[in-house]
Amino acid sequence: MRIRTLFGPLLLLTWILASSIAAPARAGEVKFEKDVMYGTVEETKLLLDAFTPDDAGQKHPGIVLIHGGGFVAGDKGFYTPLARRFAAKGYAVFSLNYRLAPKSRYPAAVDDVQRAVRWIRAHAAAYHVDPDRLGALGDSAGGYLVSMLGTRATRDNSDPALAKFSSRVQCVVDLYGPSDFTIAPSVAGVGPQGLFLLGQFFGKQPEQAMELYKDGSPIIYVAKDSVPFLILHGTGDMLVPPDQSRRLHDALKAAGVPVTLIEFYKYPHGFLNPAAPGQTALLAEEFFERNLKAPAIVPPVQ
Repeated sequence: MRIRTLFGPLLLLTWILASSIAAPARAGEVKFEKDVMYGTVEETKLLLDAFTPDDAGQKHPGIVLIHGGGFVAGDKGFYTPLARRFAAKGYAVFSLNYRLAPKSRYPAAVDDVQRAVRWIRAHAAAYHVDPDRLGALGDSAGGYLVSMLGTRATRDNSDPALAKFSSRVQCVVDLYGPSDFTIAPSVAGVGPQGLFLLGQFFGKQPEQAMELYKDGSPIIYVAKDSVPFLILHGTGDMLVPPDQSRRLHDALKAAGVPVTLIEFYKYPHGFLNPAAPGQTALLAEEFFERNLKAPAIVPPVQ
C-alpha cells in the first residue's frame, strides 16, 4: 500500500485510538542497561543500550533501534526517549552503536548490526526477549541498515558463538533510508552532500566501484522471504531522494512482501524527533503491534 501524502484527521484519530490500547508508562516500569558490549572488532567495542520492561521476567517481543548520521556520525543515545516509550509498552528495546566511516568502510556497519541481532538472540533469556519476535526501526543511515536486516541474510558468519542465530528480523520500520545504489547518482537525484557521504561509506565514488555499490544496496536482496516493511519518507527530502523509498516499496510489493509507504508532504530529511515523535511513533507502534504482538492478523499485501 502506498499513501502519497500525510494522512487526514480521521485516520490520525484511528492511529491515536489504536495506540492508546497499550498500557501507559509508569515510573519504575523500564529497566535500563547502558553500554552493553555485543562484540569487539580490532579492539573497537561494539555497544548497545538495553531497555526492558520491569515485570518479573515475562518474555517480550523486541525492537532494535539504529541511529542515522550519514554513516559518519550519530550515537545510540539519540533513540533513548523512543526506546523508553517502546519499553513502557511491553517491548525489550536495544539501541545500537556501529562502526562509522571513514575509519570503517562498508560492509562494517552492516556486519555490526547483523551481529547485534544475533547477539540479542543468543542472550534472549537474560533480557526476557522472544528471539522469534524481533523488529527493527532506523532513520536515514539507520533506515538503510534496518532494511538490510529485513532483506539480507547474514553476510559474515565467521563467529562460531553466533553461527546458529539468524540476523534477520521479523519486520522493519525504515525512515527515509537509501535503498538502491545501482542507478547513477545523477539519475537518482543524489546531490553533492549525498555523494560525499557515499564516498566516505564505500571508500570510492559510484563510477569507480559499481559492483561494490550494488552489493551494498538493500533492494538487491529483496525476495519473497523478505519481512514486512513500513516505510516513511518526506517529499521535501533533499538528501535521500523520495524515489529511493518508492523503489524499495515497489520491489517489495513485486516480491509479494507486505509493505506500506507513507510520504509526508514537504517533510525534510531527518524529520524524526525521538523526544516528540508524533505521528511517526503512532504508525510504528501500530505496525509493531500487528507484526510482533499479533502476527496472526497481519493483513494481506495490497
